[in-house]
Amino acid sequence: MSATADTSTPPDTAEPLLLRRDGAGVARLTLNRPKAYNALSVALMEAVLAELQAIDRDPAIKVLVIEGAGKGFCAGHDLRELKDDPSTTFRERTFDLCSRMMQAVVGLRQPTIAKVHGIATAAGCQLVASCDLAVAAADARFGTPGVNIGLFCSTPMVALSRAVPRKQAMEMLLTGDMIPADRALAHGLVNRVVPGDAAALEEETATLAAKVADKSSKVLKTGKEAFYRQIEMPLAEAYDYTAGVMVENMGYRDADEGIGAFLEKRKPVWTGE
Repeated sequence: MSATADTSTPPDTAEPLLLRRDGAGVARLTLNRPKAYNALSVALMEAVLAELQAIDRDPAIKVLVIEGAGKGFCAGHDLRELKDDPSTTFRERTFDLCSRMMQAVVGLRQPTIAKVHGIATAAGCQLVASCDLAVAAADARFGTPGVNIGLFCSTPMVALSRAVPRKQAMEMLLTGDMIPADRALAHGLVNRVVPGDAAALEEETATLAAKVADKSSKVLKTGKEAFYRQIEMPLAEAYDYTAGVMVENMGYRDADEGIGAFLEKRKPVWTGE
């Protein structure tokens, strides 16, 4: 178990802005600004980015779960912070940092699961869309409501438009309406919706994380990287690229072990090589 905090945590805050705990190959990052619905302040984003970089280098971690403390997952950017410092420099820093954080989630070698309860709005919805998988409570709600306050969700649009069909993304962006978890599931924004209480959401998320963590870490890294590279390619180029990935993957020690274990009807023993 471990906990980390950004050094810029306000002095009147008893808890760190970000919590981390590890176990059984799974890292948990908990956004920890519950009174602000885990709004993404600069300090919080810096803390998340630092932990993502540390997790990416940690061979013991095979899966990352991102969750929020309190009543919701994440309400997006800290609008009060953006209002308090109207300088272009601060605004550029804020959105550049957010973009780098989201890209770090996608680029992380480990698969990432968003565990969502309450609201996930604007950059919070962007974070869900940036994760590889998402499990949501039945009462979770998702939205890109920036248009309602005169600030179109342009950066959240990048992740959202890559996670859900175009017309559904445009409806969310143009209306600013919140959508319920079952509709987010139908759109493909989340993988699973869990009825019941917080314990049920935790159980479903932990089960999914454990199932992914049971695989070869090297194969997971290879597959995740290949997925995001090929998805942007023309069809023929994607097949050429992934055929090469398959050939390389066949040379892994874990592939030899996995195929052997399958043929011998036993459980594979992964080495990460």
